[in-house]
Amino acid sequence: MYEEGAGVDAELTALATAGATALVQQMATDGWAQARRRLVAYFSRGRSEDEETVEGELEEARADLAAARVADDADAAADVTAEWRNRIRRTLRADPAAAAELRTLLDELAPGAVQRQGDVNNTISGGVQHDMVIQAGTVGSIHLGNPGDPGGPGGRR
Repeated sequence: MYEEGAGVDAELTALATAGATALVQQMATDGWAQARRRLVAYFSRGRSEDEETVEGELEEARADLAAARVADDADAAADVTAEWRNRIRRTLRADPAAAAELRTLLDELAPGAVQRQGDVNNTISGGVQHDMVIQAGTVGSIHLGNPGDPGGPGGRR
């Protein structure tokens, strides 16, 4: 448990605010499913019986946030953030180790952070392969052909 004190409480509040803000921002992104898994693990703290409950609460908050945005209701959206800020602050006060885990989670959820999507396993069978095999995660911009060839792939038209 954290010791009482204005400095510690201010630090917990700042961390809880950052956590709630990141959580609510993730609710509106394509990466929500992955973020939700991490958040469920954070809030259930390894208690599998709590995972369904936490997941339901997160989905309910996401629905509330979506409704608030459709209605252009900034107060209702702020309420969702406040609710999770208070919950995170209670978690931090109850478990000092939760602060380090939350900081790691915030780093993972930060815009521009590389999100690991999972393992990829390939098996090549059927004899000798005489061609390339490519395995990739995120692939950025690819240009094929000679850039100076206006008619070729990747060339100007």
